Amino acid sequence: MAVTVPNDDVIAFRLRAQHLDNRQDEDGLLEATGACGVQNSPPGSARLALHARVQGMTADRLENAVGDKSLLQSWCMRGAPFYIPTTDAPVFTTGVLPPTEEVMRQFILGAGPTVDKVGLTLTEAVDLTEAEIGEVLTGRRLAIDELGAELAQRIAGRLPSEQRTVWEEEGPHAAGQPIGEAVVHFCVRILTLRGVVCFAPRVGNKAPFVLVEEWLDQPIPETDPRTARAELLRRYLRCYGPSTRADFAAWLGVRTQDADHWWSLIEDEVTEVEFRRAAWVLTEDLDALRSPPAVRGVRLLPPRDPYTQLRDRETIVPPAYHREVWKKVGDPGTVMIDGAIVGIWRPRKNGRRLSITVATFEALSDRDQQRVQAEVEQIAPLRGASTAVTEFETA
Repeated sequence: MAVTVPNDDVIAFRLRAQHLDNRQDEDGLLEATGACGVQNSPPGSARLALHARVQGMTADRLENAVGDKSLLQSWCMRGAPFYIPTTDAPVFTTGVLPPTEEVMRQFILGAGPTVDKVGLTLTEAVDLTEAEIGEVLTGRRLAIDELGAELAQRIAGRLPSEQRTVWEEEGPHAAGQPIGEAVVHFCVRILTLRGVVCFAPRVGNKAPFVLVEEWLDQPIPETDPRTARAELLRRYLRCYGPSTRADFAAWLGVRTQDADHWWSLIEDEVTEVEFRRAAWVLTEDLDALRSPPAVRGVRLLPPRDPYTQLRDRETIVPPAYHREVWKKVGDPGTVMIDGAIVGIWRPRKNGRRLSITVATFEALSDRDQQRVQAEVEQIAPLRGASTAVTEFETA
């Protein structure tokens, strides 16, 4: 019979795995980032996520880690931009890469009908894009619109006239955007997972792409896809376990039935437990799950923090508040006190002054309000502010 795991133990287990029980020392930046990657959308949110996990976190430290190539930014899970340790790049590129045409179409929703209209498979379109991208991007840094336009023009010259006519028609994805450019945009997402391109540091509002081999002065090491997929799932279960195939698939960005390409690789490494339903945890993590640490401290987690990207949302937030925490557009940050999500926060910035509105599910004590204000003052420099004020209200 499966062991039943209490909700509080699962929360504490996940917080420890994600370095939210105690901040890492300053040299723990790579370890914290490599737990499950750190999403950087909206832009700048990764700084706050890492501040919640690492002591002495500053914007300069993150920029320096990217500049010295110890951190890499790439599209990863769900096609979102993530910071990952460069040494772990195969896990978050090859490990995420959809292994079949069918899974790839699910990972990049909307791409299938568009390439079908051109008369290509998605795999063929990615291969065409990869064949041209070196000529376009060598020695350059280009944002997606510039990169897409140049690649689409080059690929058009390689297509038969009938396909080229469709390729150059205006498509359904953006006003004035030819179908070919839209296809290229889809394909670049896969080329990040093939380890061909990654992001260079932002310039203003643009996130330019560079060739990985030029950026790192070497290619990402070739790794057996099965090995990389297995390691990605281990990291997921360590950060989000006990979990299920369906929840892993949603976190990754594929259908539940597609998750078997990952899940089947480590079936002999997991143990079933009872947590709200039948769920699985890495067998080697059972002892840690049974004896989680006490969690103390205040954290202001940014929108789409790794911790709040879990799929069993009722584990950490009462269902009555789900619509406040997870919105289709404009997610707020979340307020965590001693391991519990107690509310949401939103920033307003006026010059060098940062104002943060904290809306809690229940009224906070004076002591907890003071603890939250102290944390607001800590994150103000990360948002380019020199002063910070906090306004409290009840959600």
